[in-house]
Amino acid sequence: MKILKEHTTFQGKTQFWSHDSTSTKTEMKFSTFIPDGEVKGCLIWLSGLTCTDENFISKSGAQKFLAQENLMVICPDTSPRGLSLPGEHEAYDFGSGAGFYVDATTKDYASHYNMYSYVTDELYKVIQDHFKVSNISISGHSMGGHGALVIGLRNPKKFKSVSAFSPIVHPSVVPWGIKAFSGYLGEEKDKWHQYDTCELMKAGHTHPANILISQGTKDEFLEKQLLTDHFVTQAKAVGQSQEVQYCEGYDHSYYFIATFIESHISHHAKYLKVRQ
Repeated sequence: MKILKEHTTFQGKTQFWSHDSTSTKTEMKFSTFIPDGEVKGCLIWLSGLTCTDENFISKSGAQKFLAQENLMVICPDTSPRGLSLPGEHEAYDFGSGAGFYVDATTKDYASHYNMYSYVTDELYKVIQDHFKVSNISISGHSMGGHGALVIGLRNPKKFKSVSAFSPIVHPSVVPWGIKAFSGYLGEEKDKWHQYDTCELMKAGHTHPANILISQGTKDEFLEKQLLTDHFVTQAKAVGQSQEVQYCEGYDHSYYFIATFIESHISHHAKYLKVRQ
């Protein structure tokens, strides 16, 4: 664990870290904000396509609201780095910067692209052992919103609450997901369902907390890639408590996230600050 740089922020510390990962067999980077005083809980933030560990911590404006709630955030990178796998660097929506939070099974990617295990097990343990925080929730944006929903639904006892901005909720049927799942998991579509929010709910996976989703109505990816209405339909069918906020006029950018991040932090604070 190495601190690469740090900045004092709202009396706390915004820090950038690197460590050797056993899940990806590469060096991985993540950023954190740690408030001054006692930390009540930790929010894992998963970023979207093309992002790194720096996007959320630099653009969202979350530190002020995290400090007010005595919460930390940890933001991992979106894929392994420093590799030269077949096809890894040819497109923005597959390979580098596009790990999709799955554990790959295809020959070229299985050894390194294990972002599901990295987040769910390795990063989770870093939060507990290094930062000494036990109450943990998860959120994310776009591809990261997909990751947050999947990880939260599959691990409801580990993650106190779940939220997402503009998530890919039904990746098995949209171009981004089909491309990623084919490359990481192969062509057997039954294997894809373990990383698909709608398919997980259909199979009986739910979370005890209310799931919060914010979605901009002017999001250019809403109709062909995100399919938010599929989440609402399936959640109602299985009785999953949820609140989907359609935000009039907002797009897919960090300007949207910065506008509504306070409400998401407040949402998680209700669950993270309950004494366990």
